[in-house]
Amino acid sequence: MSPSTFEIVHQTIYRFTRRVALHPHRLMLRPRDSHELSVLEFQLTCSPPADVTWSQDVFGNLCAVASFQQAAETLCIESRLKVASRAQPWPVFPITPAAQTYPFAYDDDEAADLGRLRLPNPDPDVARWAHGFIAGPRTDTLALLKDLNAGVLGAAVYRVRDEEGVQSAGETLRLASGSCRDLAALFIEAVRQLGLGARAVSGYLFDPDQIDRQADTTHAWAEVYLPGAGWITFDPTHNKIGAAGLIPLAVGRANGQIMPVAGSFAGSAQDAPAMTVSVRITPVA
Repeated sequence: MSPSTFEIVHQTIYRFTRRVALHPHRLMLRPRDSHELSVLEFQLTCSPPADVTWSQDVFGNLCAVASFQQAAETLCIESRLKVASRAQPWPVFPITPAAQTYPFAYDDDEAADLGRLRLPNPDPDVARWAHGFIAGPRTDTLALLKDLNAGVLGAAVYRVRDEEGVQSAGETLRLASGSCRDLAALFIEAVRQLGLGARAVSGYLFDPDQIDRQADTTHAWAEVYLPGAGWITFDPTHNKIGAAGLIPLAVGRANGQIMPVAGSFAGSAQDAPAMTVSVRITPVA
């Protein structure tokens, strides 16, 4: 199967009420190459101009820090990305036989390396909800995770939420609604309540049925680590499994660590910016 190629333009604009000094901004806008994704082209521009330095964080994400020398009333950060995705629409996951039935034990190295990615927050409501998906003493692991992924939309409806931050899993259950990052966080927390390793992913979603490409946006989903298969993609917002149509930018323990654009400015609350984000994803023949 030949790869799917996409061109992505992601623009973030902050408008201030006066000229303000801009603190350094951390940008997580360039994916890493993997067996499922190749970066063919990447361009990053900032206005006003910035000095940009690159590094890799503890998860291996590619991070840019943009440092600004001049004050501004408007800050524009734009990335242009061309990628080739080899993610299959109906993937088969080579899960180690010992891990195909839940519960199972990670080996010592995997357990140590997963660390806090397995550590749940103490919330009895979320724990009770997560364990309700266990069919019996010996449950098919992948079926359990698929049921949990589908169950998120049974417990909470998707809604656009412009407020910053992520709801806790308990809040999302109690409110019965949340954004894509909130639904992903609920799934991740539930998986950790079951003793499995899970992490957050930020990136883009390409929906071939979407006519208005101006409605493209950033997206958030989750990955679960299963021995043999490695990190398996789950998108609870769309009840999907596998990475087809998803272009990951960064992974982390929680969504707050992997925001595509994060930064601050010197000023008062009255100077607080209006922010607009636009994403356009175009398939390339």
